[in-house]
Amino acid sequence: MTPETNYARLGDLHLAYQVLGDGPPDVLMLDQWFSHMEAQWDVLPLAAFRERLASFSRLIMFDKRGAGMSDPVPMASLPTLEEWMDDASAVLDAAGSEKAVLVANLGGGMLATTFAAAHPERVTSLVLVDCFARYLAADDYPFGGPPQGVEAAADEVEAGAGHGMMFDLFAPSLGSEEHVRRAWARYERQAASPGMMKAVVRMMYESDVRSVLPAIRVPTLVIQRAGAARFSPPFGRYFAEHIAGAKYVELRGADSLIWAGNQDEILGEIEDFVTGSRPALEPNRVLATVLFTDIVGSTAKAAELGDRGWRSLLAEHNLVARRQLERFGGREIKTVGDGLLATFDGPARAVRCAAAIRDDEAELGLQLRAGLHTGEIELLPNDIAGVAVHVAARISALAGAGEILVSTTVKDLVTGSGLAFEDRGVKELRGVPGEWRVFAAII
Repeated sequence: MTPETNYARLGDLHLAYQVLGDGPPDVLMLDQWFSHMEAQWDVLPLAAFRERLASFSRLIMFDKRGAGMSDPVPMASLPTLEEWMDDASAVLDAAGSEKAVLVANLGGGMLATTFAAAHPERVTSLVLVDCFARYLAADDYPFGGPPQGVEAAADEVEAGAGHGMMFDLFAPSLGSEEHVRRAWARYERQAASPGMMKAVVRMMYESDVRSVLPAIRVPTLVIQRAGAARFSPPFGRYFAEHIAGAKYVELRGADSLIWAGNQDEILGEIEDFVTGSRPALEPNRVLATVLFTDIVGSTAKAAELGDRGWRSLLAEHNLVARRQLERFGGREIKTVGDGLLATFDGPARAVRCAAAIRDDEAELGLQLRAGLHTGEIELLPNDIAGVAVHVAARISALAGAGEILVSTTVKDLVTGSGLAFEDRGVKELRGVPGEWRVFAAII
């Protein structure tokens, strides 16, 4: 029987979700970015996979913003990873789930890994099936696709969308099952338009979440099909090599859709993993975007205003900054003199918050500079620690008046957000090993 479709609220946004099974544990399904809560039950192997997963869990499924039965989004404003993280949190809240196992497939791995790193307190464990942290090849990622492959893949998706495109690409073992192909094609048409599919695939193939993997501190299972063509075993092994303690399982088969092919083997591995007693680590280390700001020329300004005038202006400065932190979901860690240290669970929000604070401070006659970096931090009672904090501080020190400088990690993680950056070259950061490429946010 098809579960009832409900709606989670996130501000004015409506997110369609369903719950199947009793659990425990709770399992949050994060497969492809597109879905349709009701049409999925017409694809019989997909429905069977969902039902079997729900036989040993309480399965929570949802349509992300812009897909299926959830509210649409304009093509000019595609969802970002951090907005999808917000969607996941809102659905977990609506379903009454404090903590869940994340089960991801293909591009869903980008959201799952980022969410697990940023919100370990909400994640019991992580399961990645035929996922990828980056599509494009790099010097340290030679098995990735060529740069021209992004547009080729996006065009391929657009041309085949609504006709069973992903079935052809990622479920070769079901090639003779024409009735399944037709049902999947209808599912594609109801899940997203060809233009939206093309735009999101391009965005995801240009994204890179490798930097978040070392920050994952929850038990992780990586499942990879040995014969998968587009996302071959090296993509899965990369996760296993860069997530501490991850278990890697390579299975037979050439399919990549989680429900296609050898369901029994995949579900058996997942059930063994998520119903075991392996304890999760305490979430005292998380992935975060660290923001440092300070006022340029503060000494001269203080001398000009005198102690009382400077204290009054500084108090107004802090009030303005805190108002913007609340608006963008930032967490104030501390103020040091005229400097501010804050963290965010999403880098695009952090960049936009820095720009908003800078613009508001300009109206007070103050010139602000800011630096941002995304990395793993250690949560202390009234502070944070870790290399990521030092990197953000050093990048901030490089900024000029009115500048917002970010690390490559921040730039890579906000792909698709509409933010623009200007390359400021490779820099040495005092006290931090290696060389770091820095970018200025044009906002």
